[in-house]
Amino acid sequence: MPEESARGKDHGQLWSLTLRQFLRHRMAVFGVVTMALLILAVMFVDKVTPYSPEEPDLANMLAAPSLKHPLGTDELGRDLLTRTLYGGRVSLLVGVFSMLVAISFGTLVGAVAGYFGGTIDNLLMRFTDFFLVIPWFPLMIVIAMLMGKSFTNVIIVIGITSWPSTARIVRSQVFSVKEKAFVERARAIGSGSGHIISKHILPNVFPLIFANTILLIANSIFSESFLDFFGLGDPTVVSWGTMLEVAYEKGAFSSYAWWSILAPGACIVILIMSFYLIGDALDEILNPKLRRR
Repeated sequence: MPEESARGKDHGQLWSLTLRQFLRHRMAVFGVVTMALLILAVMFVDKVTPYSPEEPDLANMLAAPSLKHPLGTDELGRDLLTRTLYGGRVSLLVGVFSMLVAISFGTLVGAVAGYFGGTIDNLLMRFTDFFLVIPWFPLMIVIAMLMGKSFTNVIIVIGITSWPSTARIVRSQVFSVKEKAFVERARAIGSGSGHIISKHILPNVFPLIFANTILLIANSIFSESFLDFFGLGDPTVVSWGTMLEVAYEKGAFSSYAWWSILAPGACIVILIMSFYLIGDALDEILNPKLRRR
């Protein structure tokens, strides 16, 4: 009990130190503020705009940005600000849930490989290398075409193609943590492998996993937009990718309706940039190889 209490205190001090170091990263703080504002706008879209995302207005088709429609309208006269914010909900949901799939599977593979080593490690790492060697986007396209177009399938496709980096990170950290004295003591008193991994090893690896989750969300949002733009997402769901796909198909480029592309495109860039600023700062703080001395 005293040892567990001491480790809990150490974890608390680590997170306190991490927060203080994070606040020194001005660009990362900027990323948090930008991300928070965009997420709040997406969550409270009904308070931001009075329009419906699906109600057409044939009298205002492809209208340029104005006071009435700050981001203009699309080919059916639908308000683009409204559709962009509703599309943000979908993109964020895909980003979060596909990240959970990738983190869960990657952590499981990395923890088992790093803890047991030997043949199990070799088999799991060759399986991981298979996903790392094959180009990421073509693999997603093939799996998405095989699974069919649906919101759930997009989450699964992104999740099962994004886990290898997490597995590699977790494996390398487990190799070092499993040699610590508190893990040896747990083995000596007869603790099982599952108990040691879940109670002693993963809590010490969690900070790096947490940093990786932020980067995975950014990657998932980009992947979702990519799949939707190429017509592999759910066509019945409004997302930033489907908005770009529709704008392209309806000739937004040739008709110079730049606002149809700017609205969802800018949101993708801004949100991904925010996540990467946060993720890079956390990785620098929490990764022993990158941490400033």
